[in-house]
Amino acid sequence: MGTAKTFILLAAMTAIFMAIGFLVGGTGGMIVAFVVAAAMNVFAWWNSDKMVLRMQGAQEVLPDTRNPMLRAFGEDVARLAENAGLPAPRIYIIDTPQPNAFATGRNPKNAAVAATTGLLNMLNREEVAGVMAHELAHVQNRDTLTMTVTATLAGAIGMLANFALFFGRERTGLIGAIAIMIFAPMAAALVQMAISRSREYEADARGAEICGNPLWLASALEKIERGARAQVNPYAERNPAMAHMYISNPLNGRGADNLFSTHPATANRVEALRRMAGDMGLSAAPAPAARSSGPWG
Repeated sequence: MGTAKTFILLAAMTAIFMAIGFLVGGTGGMIVAFVVAAAMNVFAWWNSDKMVLRMQGAQEVLPDTRNPMLRAFGEDVARLAENAGLPAPRIYIIDTPQPNAFATGRNPKNAAVAATTGLLNMLNREEVAGVMAHELAHVQNRDTLTMTVTATLAGAIGMLANFALFFGRERTGLIGAIAIMIFAPMAAALVQMAISRSREYEADARGAEICGNPLWLASALEKIERGARAQVNPYAERNPAMAHMYISNPLNGRGADNLFSTHPATANRVEALRRMAGDMGLSAAPAPAARSSGPWG
């Protein structure tokens, strides 16, 4: 059901893209929009990991790194990948104080996971494991490809909507062109939100299974939400179409309400994880807080 829903939503986003092309340039515009959309999907599928990591300023963590915290982080991710039956992904770090993480890649063999320095500094080791297990669940479910294609199409719809004001006024009129500029990106954002929300709950549940304790992820989500609201992620602010790839909304740093949030409410996610922990016979107490000397001891 989840795969079918995602396919339908992606088809809806492609239809929006083609409709704007038709309004801007007629039947020829619609055909061109379809070809462009197909080409962008193929390009996003093949280059998803390189494209996203570059846009977010990620730096690869090599196995022979001399940093003991990063080395332990890499070992933990490799162990979690083994628990999930996945190849060990490439590991990246993003230098920003906002705690967050995401996964990308066209398939499990080409997957990469990234965490911010803020995440490693704020969370303890168990909580970081819960977060990375969530990201590996996205890899296992191939959500990384879906989210990258969605972000690409959303950005393309916004671009075409802006073109409508300059190239589509003869067909739509000035008011129609302005309406396209306003409502087309809003429609794309609604579809993007629906896709992301439908995948996050599934990744939470699978991630809890991978790390073995839903409470680790529940505690991490609460800390990440607080940290994300207190810190700005400059890479995400420059590329807001990629925001839904993170485990928590990275655009919260400026304190503004996000009408079209691509993430479920943290409280709902935490509640679901605590229920899952109860079903597993685990204590409802939160994961231990990070020590003042640092999350890695």
